Amino acid sequence: MICLGRDVATDESVAVEFEETIVSVRSVEAAPVEPGHEFSSPDRLYVTPGFIDLQVNGFAGVDFNDAATPVEAIGRALDAMFATGVTRCLPTIITGSPDAMLACLRNLRRAQIELPHGRAIVGFHVEGPHIGAEDGPRGAHPARWVRPPDLDEFACWQQATDDNIRLVTLSPHWPEAPAYISALTKAGIATSIGHTGANASQIAAAAEAGAILSTHLGNATYRVVRKFPNSIWDQLAEDRLNASFIVDGLHLDPAFLRVALRAKSVERTVLVTDAAAPAGASPGPYRLGEIDVELTDDDRVVMTGTQKLAGSSLRMNRAIENLVRIGGLSLRDAIQTATVNPARIIRLEGRTGGLKPGERGDVVVFRHTPGIVIEAVYLDGSRVA
Repeated sequence: MICLGRDVATDESVAVEFEETIVSVRSVEAAPVEPGHEFSSPDRLYVTPGFIDLQVNGFAGVDFNDAATPVEAIGRALDAMFATGVTRCLPTIITGSPDAMLACLRNLRRAQIELPHGRAIVGFHVEGPHIGAEDGPRGAHPARWVRPPDLDEFACWQQATDDNIRLVTLSPHWPEAPAYISALTKAGIATSIGHTGANASQIAAAAEAGAILSTHLGNATYRVVRKFPNSIWDQLAEDRLNASFIVDGLHLDPAFLRVALRAKSVERTVLVTDAAAPAGASPGPYRLGEIDVELTDDDRVVMTGTQKLAGSSLRMNRAIENLVRIGGLSLRDAIQTATVNPARIIRLEGRTGGLKPGERGDVVVFRHTPGIVIEAVYLDGSRVA
């Protein structure tokens, strides 16, 4: 396959030839390509590596946190995500009972194996249950299942997924946290700080032990925070931590987002959707594990009967638009936060180099209008949207 377009990283008109991997990326001026293929208007199209979402709880009406969700439904959710430019993702399991979490992970692993495009699932993100138990830091997670870090429980998750856990979010306030983080880091698993009111020394200890990320920074915290000490500022100031952000115009104040982006820099910023089942679906009632949620007419996903956010309805192409519009990033930098940066966090082979020969044939062609309008999506060289 050959696609023509502007390389977002260089703003150069290029011809990208790819199969399962990228074969070549050539300047159109230096090496003209015969016209007649599907995308031959480089001045009006952009080409980029496929987007990567490290935090997605469900999509298109499908709840990943329900072990009874049919494999075919998970396939429909993946298809809907492809249409937003996402080619690789980490389905995310939130706090629940030990048995329920294991059942969900087994179900998602089955989908990863059995679905024709199951390879788009490159692993799993376990968000909790080792989080802050207090209102605020706990977010929408059920309080009754919050519990301390336990390496035996982690081993059960790995057994259920055939060693496919790639990312774990926990609060470092637990005394067990540093040893837990160190053990996962040595095993090649990325650990992230989240849903926490931890103090500066606990955050520093987590980073020293190997924590690499802050999960949806600026959310899952106290409604009213002190001037200092303040766990958000402490994470922003910790240069060993990257940070993920939900940029839907709802989860974060624009001024905070811009300041946080400056503190972390483009290189340490990761864009996530934190999408739940209502994403890509119509307003109404849904479930997030054992939690009743609803999608409101203004695109908020809230716990039923409250105004408390519970995930999002965000789509990755819209998140990139918002990062440009609200966060003030260039299109090139916004794309980086949804491609090579998340790949680096989870050490995703073949995706950390950008649009270069030898990288996986995950390619997105889009128009910038100035919104991100997806034209074509390829997974390992095969068109999926």
